[in-house]
Amino acid sequence: MASIDEGGGGGGHKKGPGVKKAKKLSTRVDMTPMVDLGFLLITFFIFSTTMAQPTAMKLLMPKDTDKQEEQTKVKASGALTIMLGKADGIYYYEGDDPTKIQATDYKKIRDVVINKKKTTKPEDFVVVIKPNDEANYANVVAVLDEMSINEVKKYAMVPISPVENEILVATEKANGIQ
Repeated sequence: MASIDEGGGGGGHKKGPGVKKAKKLSTRVDMTPMVDLGFLLITFFIFSTTMAQPTAMKLLMPKDTDKQEEQTKVKASGALTIMLGKADGIYYYEGDDPTKIQATDYKKIRDVVINKKKTTKPEDFVVVIKPNDEANYANVVAVLDEMSINEVKKYAMVPISPVENEILVATEKANGIQ
C-alpha cells in the first residue's frame, strides 16, 4: 500500500521561538497493488464479455426436386422477378412474361418492390431473384438486403433460365453494356 516516511523524534507540537520546524519528508506510494487490480479488472472484462456473434441472413430456398407436383407454386399475378446481370445491371419484370423486362438501378428497385407489394395481396406476393453467371456477389447481397428492408415475407433465389438469360444479355447489349 502507501507508506509514509516520518522523521523520528519529538513528541509534541511546540510553538514559539527557538523551536525548529520539522523537515517535510517525501511520501512514497507503492503502485504494485494498483497495477494488480488493473490487470484483474482487464482479465475479468475480457472473460465476461461475449464476442460478437456473426450474423447470418435467413434464406429459405425452394425444394430442389424434379417432380412437377412437389415444386413450389407461385401465382403469376403476384410474382416479381428480379434478374441481376453484369456491370451492376438490375432488371425486373412482373408476372411470368420475361419479354416485358425493364432496366432499373439499385436506388429505384426499392420503389418497384414497394409498388408491387401495395398492388398485390400479401399471400400472393413473392419476389424471385435470378442472378446470371456474370452478376457479382455484392449485388446479390444488396437485393437480399432490400428484401429485409421492405419486409418481403416470401422471396426465393433460383437459377436463371436459358430463355431469361438470353433476354437479359440482349437487353444489356441494347443498353450498351458489353
